[in-house]
Parts: sequence; C-alpha cells; structure tokens
Amino acid sequence: MRVGIFSDDTAIGTVAADLINELYLRKPDAVLGLATGSSPLTTYAILTERVKEGRVSFAQGQAFMLDEYVGLDLDHPQRYRNVIDREFASGVDFPSHAINGPDGNAPDLVSGAALYDRSIAEAGGVDLQILGIGSDGHIAFNEPGGSLASRTHVGVLTEQTRRDNARFFDNDITQVPTHCVTQGLGTIMEARRLVLIAQGAGKAEAVRELVEGAVSAHWPATIMQMHPDAWVLVDDDAASALDLADYYREVWEKSRA
Repeated sequence: MRVGIFSDDTAIGTVAADLINELYLRKPDAVLGLATGSSPLTTYAILTERVKEGRVSFAQGQAFMLDEYVGLDLDHPQRYRNVIDREFASGVDFPSHAINGPDGNAPDLVSGAALYDRSIAEAGGVDLQILGIGSDGHIAFNEPGGSLASRTHVGVLTEQTRRDNARFFDNDITQVPTHCVTQGLGTIMEARRLVLIAQGAGKAEAVRELVEGAVSAHWPATIMQMHPDAWVLVDDDAASALDLADYYREVWEKSRA
C-alpha cells in the first residue's frame, strides 16, 4: 500500500489525476471506476481542465460507478448517476453510452446487481478504481459487518452513513434512502489499481484502521491491505491518527523522487 500525505486537496487531486492521466495515455480504452461524494471532486475538476487542454482524452474509454441509491427519482439531483454527470461526465469526452451505473430502480434489484457485476467483467475489468472512505470505514456502500468477498449487491445503509450523507439532502436524514446497490468488496478488489482519497479529521480514525489496523469486516476498507496496487492519498487532518505518518511521508518522497 502506498500512502501519500498532503497539505491540501489540490495536491491530492493532482496526484490522483496524474495516475488517471498516465493510464489513459498508455491505454486509451481503459476502464475507470468512478466514485461519488466530495472526496474525488478536485480530481474530477483537474481532469476536466486537462481534457479541455487536450492533455488527456476519455473518448475511447469506459467507466463504471461504484454504487447507487435505491428508489430516487431519475431526475433527483442526488441520484448518483446525475451527480457523476454533473460533476464529471458533462465536462469530459466519455461517450454517453460508456458510463455505466447500477440501476437503483430496477424491478428486480438482486438480478440487476448480478447483471451489473457481470457487465464489469465483460468489459475487461476496472483498470483504476477511485474510492472514498466513510467515517465508519466503508468503501462504496459496503457497511461494517458485511462479507469481505461480496459481489455487487443490494445493501442497507447504516444510520451513521445516512447521517453523514444528510448534508447532500438538506441536512434531513429522513430524505436519505435506506437502501443502495453497491459493488461488493470482492468486485472492487478485482480492479487492477485502487486509489482512495480522504480529507478531514472526521476520516482520521477510518484512515488509521485502513492503513495500520487489522483486516476486519468491522472496518471494510481494510481489505485494501490485501491488494497488490493500492494507493491511499490523504490530507494532514485525515492522517492525524497514523502512528507511522512520518515514515509514510519519507517513503513517499523517496519513491517519487
């Protein structure tokens, strides 16, 4: 696991954007895994500018979203497909048909989740998956206590996750859906590279467990310790609980020199 600790979000976003930029220059038809939430927004903004400048293109690529709420209207502003369109897809050159997401309104959610899982494999798998992390250690919507080998599935959102996400719903937890369709941890771990982004002191405990804790379903993100190419990019606040923060900084500087 490679741990980068930075003073501000622009530095984090630049490193993440560089990794994606390098991937698409090397492999123009790469498959990108997209995350929602606030963590990757700077990365998306930087990539959008680079597309406008002609420094990178997604015209031959595909993308798969991590998750989706169940039951939101198709035009709801917080439906994750709409968030991705608004925050990223509308500003870059992915073909409209190339961005895929779970169907949170499918008549049969379980069958739809299985179909989505197969579609990722049929596309050749995800080359680089962007991730955020919840304050309880979830990645995508894989909540504590779930299987570390899970596939794309219908999940129940914990009250903590709904409370954390209420800021996107007028700070009203009753508006936050109780269910989701999410890639499972087993699905996520099949991506060839994982890039997790976290900012703020509210993520410090989760980041400490992710990087230095035991692999456990109690902290789902810890499964990333078993991945051969996982990157964790955090700011000083999110890194504040790490025992070995100075070591990670030293290793990062020497490995990127």
